[in-house]
Amino acid sequence: MIRLDYRDSRPIYQQVKDGLRRLVVTGVLAQGDQIPSVRQLATQLAINPNTIARAYAELEAEGFIYSVGGKGTFVAESGGESGAARRRELAARAAELIRELRALGMTQQEWTQLWEGGQADAYNEKSGQDL
Repeated sequence: MIRLDYRDSRPIYQQVKDGLRRLVVTGVLAQGDQIPSVRQLATQLAINPNTIARAYAELEAEGFIYSVGGKGTFVAESGGESGAARRRELAARAAELIRELRALGMTQQEWTQLWEGGQADAYNEKSGQDL
């Protein structure tokens, strides 16, 4: 379900948040599905419950999940404004990345290859550089 990478530069709560968001966006967790309680997920991932609570609070603020007192936490309606807002956020980050790659000499053709197949390894071998 959610994998944590302790070598990742992102904080653990962000990894939990991103993992749950990915499960919602890809449809693994459908609208109305109940997600594990803070304690259940903390136990499953062997991390502090406060870390899970922070991830849940941010996902709720973004509209991905909602809580019902005494019943649990559930997946909110998908798509909606939260999905559109996330798309805008990611598009802005991608645009910034594209500008930086252009400045480093990456061509549109190389970018297209990367986009179509995730061929970062092929680009690295060709250029002899790390991305």
